[in-house]
Amino acid sequence: MASRDSSYSTHLIDGDGIFNVAGIETFMKEVKLAECGLSYALVSIMGPQSSGKSTLLNNLFGTNFREMDAFKGRSQTTKGIWMARCAGIEPCTLVMDLEGTDGRERGEDDTAFEKQSALFALAVSDIVLINMWCHDIGREQAANKPLLKTVFQVMMRLFSPRKTTLLFVIRDKTRTPLENLEPVLREDIQKIWDSVPKPQAHMETPLSEFFNVEVVALSSYEEKEEQFREQVANLRQRFHHSIAPGGLAGDRRGVVPASGFSFSSQQIWKVIKENKDLDLPAHKVMVATVRCEEIANEKYAAFAANEEWCKLEETVQSGPITGFGKKLNSLLDVYLSEYDAEAIYFDEGVRSAKQKQLQEKLLQLVQPAFQSALGHVRSGTLDKFKETFDKALERGEGFSEAANNCIEFCMAQFDKACADVVIEQANWDTYKVREKLQRDIDAHVASVRAAKISELTSSYEEKLKESLSGPVEALLDGANSDTWPSIRNLLRRETESAVLGFSSAVSGFDMDEDTRQKMILSLEDYARSVVEGKAKEEAGRVLIRMKDKFTMLFSHDSDSMPRVWTGKEDIRAITKTARSASLKLLSVMAVIRLNDNDTDNIEKTLAVALVDSSNSAANKSITMVDPLASSTWEQVPSSNTLITPVQCKSLWRQFKTETEYSVSQAISAQEANKRSNNWLPPPWAIVALVILGFNEFMTLLRNPLYLGLIFVGYLLVKALWMQLDVSGEFRNGALPGIISLTSKFIPTIMNLMKKLAEEGQNPANNNPQRNQSKINHNALTRNAVSSSASSNVTSLDNEKEHSSPSKYE
Repeated sequence: MASRDSSYSTHLIDGDGIFNVAGIETFMKEVKLAECGLSYALVSIMGPQSSGKSTLLNNLFGTNFREMDAFKGRSQTTKGIWMARCAGIEPCTLVMDLEGTDGRERGEDDTAFEKQSALFALAVSDIVLINMWCHDIGREQAANKPLLKTVFQVMMRLFSPRKTTLLFVIRDKTRTPLENLEPVLREDIQKIWDSVPKPQAHMETPLSEFFNVEVVALSSYEEKEEQFREQVANLRQRFHHSIAPGGLAGDRRGVVPASGFSFSSQQIWKVIKENKDLDLPAHKVMVATVRCEEIANEKYAAFAANEEWCKLEETVQSGPITGFGKKLNSLLDVYLSEYDAEAIYFDEGVRSAKQKQLQEKLLQLVQPAFQSALGHVRSGTLDKFKETFDKALERGEGFSEAANNCIEFCMAQFDKACADVVIEQANWDTYKVREKLQRDIDAHVASVRAAKISELTSSYEEKLKESLSGPVEALLDGANSDTWPSIRNLLRRETESAVLGFSSAVSGFDMDEDTRQKMILSLEDYARSVVEGKAKEEAGRVLIRMKDKFTMLFSHDSDSMPRVWTGKEDIRAITKTARSASLKLLSVMAVIRLNDNDTDNIEKTLAVALVDSSNSAANKSITMVDPLASSTWEQVPSSNTLITPVQCKSLWRQFKTETEYSVSQAISAQEANKRSNNWLPPPWAIVALVILGFNEFMTLLRNPLYLGLIFVGYLLVKALWMQLDVSGEFRNGALPGIISLTSKFIPTIMNLMKKLAEEGQNPANNNPQRNQSKINHNALTRNAVSSSASSNVTSLDNEKEHSSPSKYE
């Protein structure tokens, strides 16, 4: 609602018809109307008393007209004519609030001021708001028809014509659509215009030459205030720039400049006050109108209070009623017949018009109940259709066949039920409700069809995913020349199988060929997306796959047995083979090849750039272009690229770095094995020893004692060799072996010396004992040569056990 702070008002004409000259002059100065020239508009409102005219103006234009206090009763609020400036609307817009018509304060016969004020409003205003209740449409007095008729006659006779906008504001709009109310209202206005006597010059002039007729509807201010304010806000927008071409104010013919508005309005009011014709309505028609209106109101009130009707109205809100139409038709016939019997002696034209108005009001009263009954029929039929349709599908009937049979059956049931609800006097058509039912049924069928098809699609997509993901992953893990052809064959085979099954499954859904083809294409695209997604997933793990491939081929032989690096293996060849297989895997994973015509030289490019380049780097020119210095592959769309050339180069560099350790370990193991097997000196050293040691050899032959010493030394060295397990210590390398032997050498010598010392302390009692000691000593020596240190200790202990009894014998 607009702010009222900038609004200013004045009492233009008081209740006695006195024009407030001083007030209008002051008003013009306050609002600076004289400065507006022709850029101003005048709006007025007329309508029955206590119909909310002032409330509407205050909410619509931000004015501060006095409003009726509902808690003090319904009475006259506005007396005479008040004028105010609208707040926040351009151009300058003035609004007049007229005293309500049909007020009890002026009485039944004092209607002259009402007609004079209405005529004044039509004469000076660009836009006239005619405020009327929704339920009064079609009524003679409440819709201001006699008043408008008189006003049209006098205005045409007194004033030069100017095009005025008549904006009918329908208050407290009911459920009846505006599209149904507006034609009735326009027809009534046209009839009034056609019946008005016209001067010869305007006998054939249409109503549209003098008036623009507009109709709007507003919700109840008391019951739906928020909705009312929203609708008023929308209506307010139409008054902005109302005098512009095509605006609400019309063509502005004969408009008075703003500076002459005060004098012009005074003269117009003067002429209206002196016109006596306005006070002479036809007495007969007036009486008939008033009396027939009273009878019609009595019958309407009696029908509205009828106990049977009230019960019928209340019951129909909660559920369907058998024989609803028959019961309601009987009630309407009773009250319409009573009206005809009481109004039979009044003017036939007025009587028929009022009887028609009464029938329309009664029908408007019962229409919500009729719509409720019809709504129950519609909702019940829809529920029945859903139940029948679901059961038909559960029995295994085809979707389209079940839908068509259920629709035909339920629509026949609806037509039969509508015949029990129809009101004869109204002749209302149930076609729109039938159409809505048909739309609801079609929507339900479409919803079920979509759900079933979605379920089928999801099922086949899941099957495709299950049948493609695992095999594709396995094929990509193998990575050979047949990988992508095998994937293409797998994709083609699984897709054709899925499409065949899907086409057969949806054949019963009665869908057009285009839709079916689109769904099949969507399923094929999904299968392709599964393969592409799995390829992208595997491409993300390509480095791991490459290292696994290399490790498998490098560390295992052709029989998948772990390799033992004995020194006979060609590590260079094995490394090259393993890396070539890894490079093959990288080339397979580089791009997606799902089309039969997909050909590329990626493997060759990678081999040239990554393998051959390292072998012939010295022969290459510095200026040669790197084939992998690109983000795209030649003749390969970017959408099919999984690993770009630059990424391949980076991955290969990282792969070589991470596999270099395995190669170096193999080489080290091979060299260590060779060293452990070559314990003899070179042949030349043996020859040199023979030549240079000939004299020493001859000396040993001449002196056998040296041979005994050498033999004893040999036995001791061999015992130390076996005790220290020298060959075992050197298996882990030379340096670890030396360190270990160094730490164990002294303790082993000390242990042997200790055992020998203990053996030497045993006394020799007799020759047998000495012989036995000698024998034991020889056995000790043999055992030291052939066993470990622990076995020597055991042997010495056993010797003690055998020698001790001999001592005490």
